[in-house]
Amino acid sequence: MDPKTILAIKDLQLAARTTIEGFMSGINKSSIKGEGLEFSQYRSYQPGDDLRQLDWKAYARSDRYYIRESEVETSISVRFIIDASGSMNHEDNGYTKIEYAKYLAASLAWLAALQGDAVGLYVLQEQNLFSIDSKRDYQHMARLYYQLENITAAGMTTKPVHYNSIFSASGKKELVVFITDLYEQDKELFDVLDSLAVMKNEIIVFHLMGDNELTFDYNDYAALEDMETGKVVKINARRDNSTYKEQVEKHLAAVRMQMLNKNFFYRLLNMREPVEQALRDFLKQRSKLSA
Repeated sequence: MDPKTILAIKDLQLAARTTIEGFMSGINKSSIKGEGLEFSQYRSYQPGDDLRQLDWKAYARSDRYYIRESEVETSISVRFIIDASGSMNHEDNGYTKIEYAKYLAASLAWLAALQGDAVGLYVLQEQNLFSIDSKRDYQHMARLYYQLENITAAGMTTKPVHYNSIFSASGKKELVVFITDLYEQDKELFDVLDSLAVMKNEIIVFHLMGDNELTFDYNDYAALEDMETGKVVKINARRDNSTYKEQVEKHLAAVRMQMLNKNFFYRLLNMREPVEQALRDFLKQRSKLSA
């Protein structure tokens, strides 16, 4: 669904559910059988089977040997990190980066909950880090959606000293999803990513950019203002268009190389595009942890 249409739904949880229901309609759910936590079915004993899986009660009732199969426990912990610095107020197509980021996180959180995953939320903002540790229950998800609704972008990115709760190990298999525009003053966002890399979890970076940023569609503007520092740069959009695009391509190529070197999954997301690609990326990377 077109982001502008879905973002017209003011209830973020409803928008996420609508998106995921449409996305999941074409996906067949599959069960993984094996030794796990939840009972699935019985099958006849075969030579070589682990005798510890024999169900002696079934034997007593039927005088036959049966193996008790279970669903493999595939749930993981998912941490969503949202960059809520001032640059996320950049607007394109009638909505801002922070609105798109909240919608994307809400949709991914709904998808994670359907998989039985524990979900946590971390919001990076100047001199502050809001966090909700990963849990898996209905009340927790309601609180997470409430906090997502109330995120506002302002200031610059918080200092690394505030990141301790993100870097603390939970003891679970974790997937870290970082939603950001990667706009930084002094490599502060890449410092966060470097610290996350030490945890050796699966990391996804969704890099948000407006279509107007990618195409330099500013024909009616004579100046651009930095939304974090307030600095104003005068421009001639028609004259500088080709130079700008060339520099953006070089910048994005450098970003991709940095992400590849860190072994992160990286996806550039144009804000005018639907989130379905990001949902597929999430499921693909999640499968690496739950396999």
